Amino acid sequence: MTQTAPTPSPTAFPPPETIHVTDHRVACDGGGGALGHPRVFLELGEAGQATCPYCDRLFVLDGERH
Repeated sequence: MTQTAPTPSPTAFPPPETIHVTDHRVACDGGGGALGHPRVFLELGEAGQATCPYCDRLFVLDGERH
């Protein structure tokens, strides 16, 4: 008898937080003060978005300021 891993439900994890910004460089500290993470600076680049490597927040460039 073979066993297979259970298929993860699409609602297993909440979607990451999306933050709309107007600058190409953003800082993320996870929010929550002492419960956050070390501050990291992210460049949004040509795609106009970046994901924080600690908390998975998605930063999206808004508007016409490029």
